[in-house]
Amino acid sequence: MIYKVIGEVLIFIGSLFLLLASIGIIRMPDVYNRMQAGTKATTLGALSIIMGVGIYHPQYFFKTLIISLFILLTNPVSSHSLARASHNFGIPLTKGSVLDRYAEDKEKGFKEEENDS
Repeated sequence: MIYKVIGEVLIFIGSLFLLLASIGIIRMPDVYNRMQAGTKATTLGALSIIMGVGIYHPQYFFKTLIISLFILLTNPVSSHSLARASHNFGIPLTKGSVLDRYAEDKEKGFKEEENDS
């Protein structure tokens, strides 16, 4: 059956994304880069595997679709929250980082609030 082959291919692709995510988490220099590598690759990997299972076993397709939607909505939001909390807690960027737009925006926001008062 063609849908079983498609399911197997999606599961294999998802496994590769998860492998790349684990390598990225090990190799990246700071928490922010690790978080991005982990979030993007694990989201794609998990979605591919879950949808592959849903295609391989059609009776589970709608359940896997709901799980995929949940992962697609919550994983980026949780990653953003963790990155923002890390930055607010004072965890530094790597020495090779050139730009910190979040810190610049925070300074602008604080200055604008002071001028408004």
